[in-house]
Amino acid sequence: MKMKPTITVADNGNLQIHIPMLIRRMRGRKTVIAPQALDGEITGAQEPVQSAILQALGRAFSWADILESGQIKSISELARTLDVDGSYVARILKLTTLAPDIIEALINGEEPNGLSLAKLTQTFPEDWTEQRRQFGFATD
Repeated sequence: MKMKPTITVADNGNLQIHIPMLIRRMRGRKTVIAPQALDGEITGAQEPVQSAILQALGRAFSWADILESGQIKSISELARTLDVDGSYVARILKLTTLAPDIIEALINGEEPNGLSLAKLTQTFPEDWTEQRRQFGFATD
């Protein structure tokens, strides 16, 4: 995002100021992220939070609790209750099988560059070492 702020003067003399930015909402608060922060030009700037990943993890563990408690008997019944596609529910629920250190890194916003919810919800191995390798987390 290499856009720079611009100031233009309209015919009537008014100034129009354009400042490119991202606005992220998290926990009821809005955060403005300047383009220089995204480019790494501002050291110590807050990283953009992948709220889609955090939201999906929250849903996954919440839905798993509902299923494990017996409140809802099956994934298909849960999908009907939520009015969403059953395959979506299954893909999101699979996130609960990620390695604990991967989940912790995702919650802390320490995911590897390029990792998205779309990549996380594709088929991935059960083996935690293989998960780390597939998603780009350092293996010791």
